[in-house]
Amino acid sequence: PLFLMPDGLMVLCCRDARWQVFVAAGATLNDRSGVTQTILIVDDEAMARTLLRLMLVRGGFQVREAEDGSDALQKIGVEPPDLVLLDVMMPGLDGFEVCAALRGAEKTAALPILMLSAKTDPASINKGLQVGATSYLTKPLPPDELLDVIHAALANRPS
Repeated sequence: PLFLMPDGLMVLCCRDARWQVFVAAGATLNDRSGVTQTILIVDDEAMARTLLRLMLVRGGFQVREAEDGSDALQKIGVEPPDLVLLDVMMPGLDGFEVCAALRGAEKTAALPILMLSAKTDPASINKGLQVGATSYLTKPLPPDELLDVIHAALANRPS
């Protein structure tokens, strides 16, 4: 299979059960020069982190990654990012538990947290918002839309 994402950002192909990612030459999402905010991607799937990292770097962000909820809490404790992009379904601490822990700590209570999940049922969405997610986004999400939500969350965060 071959997939081309909007704006020619990425072409994916699966060959022999291995995913390959290619960035199309000259592809851009948004020209937002000077953006230096850091986003922590938290997802247990390496391919999902790679795809998100490519989108965010193209959008002008610095990107850090965490493989699971425990890894995320440790990294945030050492150096909080400007925003967390958090998967819901992960082994160990799931996204709901990580979000609740971050909201319960004074240092991260106002940190923008965007949950990004394939879980699209109303109960999951409501739970994500109840534990404190800034927004709950469902996969798949077009790159431009993701960047718009990220920019809005960063612009609206308390000082």
